[in-house]
Amino acid sequence: MVHEIIIAGFGGQGVLSVGQFLIYAGMLEGLQVSWVPAYGPEMRGGTANCLVTIGREEIDSPVFERATAAIVMNQPSLEKFEAKVRPGGLLLFNSSLVERPVRRTDVQVYEIPANDLAYELGNIKVANMVMLGAFLKVVPVVNVESVLNCLQRVFPAEKHHLIPLNREAMALGARQVNYLLEQQRQAG
Repeated sequence: MVHEIIIAGFGGQGVLSVGQFLIYAGMLEGLQVSWVPAYGPEMRGGTANCLVTIGREEIDSPVFERATAAIVMNQPSLEKFEAKVRPGGLLLFNSSLVERPVRRTDVQVYEIPANDLAYELGNIKVANMVMLGAFLKVVPVVNVESVLNCLQRVFPAEKHHLIPLNREAMALGARQVNYLLEQQRQAG
């Protein structure tokens, strides 16, 4: 299966980085990948998103109309991309910054308080990695270890001390998914 993923948020939230980490990890695993970034003219605070395609099959086009999944970091991105997820697809959103619930009932939804969880870790900048960990728990398109391996290759040596924090953030995102699934199981 080929996964077509939208990752969206404000500039400065690490949205484009999450897309890059997915494709680098995919390359390490021998998968077919593509990454198409888009961002507003502002460096920070403007909109940013990327389209990631990843899978074993050849990729026909790096651009797609309807995603199999979306990782949404803020309210404006939810407004813009909620309708772009295919029926039956997946929508993860940062409930720390999104003020309303998802309106669609034909997609699988996970509310991840990414900013709050990153704050618990002492570094708000890893909210994107919390979301990535949550996403990979639901849709393991690549192994978490491959993502961490690519961080060692992408981060300059003076930033390698941040890799354990990123590992912890991804694990926290995965635990949040487990928590939500347990809540659903108990309710249902």
